[in-house]
Amino acid sequence: MRNRLNCLPRFRIAVCLRLVLGMAIVASIPNVAQQRAEPETREAVIQAERDSKAESLTPDKPNKGEALLSRVKDDKILERLTRGVGGFRVKFGGLAPGAGMALGPESFRDDLADGGLQVRAAAQMSFHGARKLDFELVAPRLAGEKLEWSFQTVHHNYPSLDYYGPGPDSEKTGRSEYRLEDTAIDTTLVLKPVRNLKLGGSVGYLFVNTGPGGRDGIISADRQYSPAMTQGIDAQANALRYGAFAQIDYRDNPGGPRSGGSYTAQYNIYRDQDLNRFDFSRLTVDLQQYFPFFNKRRVIALRARTNHSFVSGGQAVPFYLQSVLGGSSDLRGYRPFRFYGDNSFLMNAEWRWEVFSGMDMAVFADAGKVFQHHNQFNFHNLESAVGLGVRFNARNNTFIRLDAGFSHEGYQVWFSFGDAFAPALQRTSSSLVIQ
Repeated sequence: MRNRLNCLPRFRIAVCLRLVLGMAIVASIPNVAQQRAEPETREAVIQAERDSKAESLTPDKPNKGEALLSRVKDDKILERLTRGVGGFRVKFGGLAPGAGMALGPESFRDDLADGGLQVRAAAQMSFHGARKLDFELVAPRLAGEKLEWSFQTVHHNYPSLDYYGPGPDSEKTGRSEYRLEDTAIDTTLVLKPVRNLKLGGSVGYLFVNTGPGGRDGIISADRQYSPAMTQGIDAQANALRYGAFAQIDYRDNPGGPRSGGSYTAQYNIYRDQDLNRFDFSRLTVDLQQYFPFFNKRRVIALRARTNHSFVSGGQAVPFYLQSVLGGSSDLRGYRPFRFYGDNSFLMNAEWRWEVFSGMDMAVFADAGKVFQHHNQFNFHNLESAVGLGVRFNARNNTFIRLDAGFSHEGYQVWFSFGDAFAPALQRTSSSLVIQ
């Protein structure tokens, strides 16, 4: 009996230990399940936090600049301005760099004679008093659309244009100014034998007069530079111009190209009609290429342009017909008309990308120089500039450009119209940049 009684506590202790161990095992089973379910519970918590935060969010309000750009895009304001009403519209730009913001009425009809005749007339004035009047008549579909004929006359009156002296060594401190008035008459005949190819000839006549400028605080060019240094500053001569050109143009959209290329060569002869001092000829070559990326939303645009003047003994190129660099479409980090010379060489490169439909941005680099002799046509001693720009498009054509260019002479901000590299056939206006 005593042995049984002694065994009873041991038996109870064993049972209690087993019960405790079993309860511990059972209790651990929910913990394992809970640990296994914990990731799902954490994801649910995170998603709940996201949903709660989303309910408390408010729409992002654009700033005034973003709202204005969106309105310009959504309301197609640029398209309305350029399209006009009833053949009339407002014409912006088109005057020389530095002449100030210019605008005025323009009448344009391209539906005359069932589209066989186009007529355009415009009058513009800038806030600095510069004026331009021009008229153009075009028959674009002659001889089964193989021929195109045009007639144009234009009159400029610039109260003040900058002049820094001749050649690449002119100084920024040598700034002076002069007045320019000219009237040019041109007629051009273009042959289009195959697609993308144009061959043509043109004849023009120039009436020109220069004089002292009208700005206070800047010396007149005729007092700063002698006739021996600046040919034509003391006397001007009317000129007869005639020449020929060839152009291969396969750009996808000439008004705002994103692919393709344009290669133009012109040769013109100028004949002095009054003084027998300013007979010369000029070869102009303009090469452009556009490389698109990412469905044409990114574009590398390249241009190279050169002007070479050929002068016989005893003759000269008058300064108002020299090649000019410095402006909104060539050396954009320099003042307008910064460099004058008989010959010039220019290279431009732009990386353009679309911000949204109707607006592009660009970074650019410019390099070029003017030079007196043909053996100086090389890559030495180039002036350079870099910068950033914004372009606004209307009907896929560049309508407004805003560029900021930087060079060792400072910086310039340009507000201009049209594509920066638009190749223009040389007419008889007084400067290659005044068309």
